[in-house]
Amino acid sequence: MEIIASKWSMVTVFALTDGPLRHGELVELSGGISRKVLTQTLRRLQANGLVERRAYAEAPPRVEYGLTDLGRTLEEPIRILTAWARENGEAVVTFREAAEAARTMEAAQATSVKTRSVD
Repeated sequence: MEIIASKWSMVTVFALTDGPLRHGELVELSGGISRKVLTQTLRRLQANGLVERRAYAEAPPRVEYGLTDLGRTLEEPIRILTAWARENGEAVVTFREAAEAARTMEAAQATSVKTRSVD
């Protein structure tokens, strides 16, 4: 379960839903992932049977990554989660900001109470 809960795993699987891609293409499509983290993510996805690596005997060498049949079973759930995030992302951010503001206010009030009791 941990493998599919990882942010970069889901981003990588989503990027591969339209077909095999090279490492550099995945970096560009994934928006913010470092090459090192992408390599680690691809290796984990391969080890769990979700992604396959294809190396072509060409000059220069070419390697592509694609979803396995098992990996393709994640396409629909990821599309549903992506749609949900697009529809509800702003509401989640609004709630998170309100919660952070409430915590900040509580901390300020607690500090104020401590300061008054010292005086």
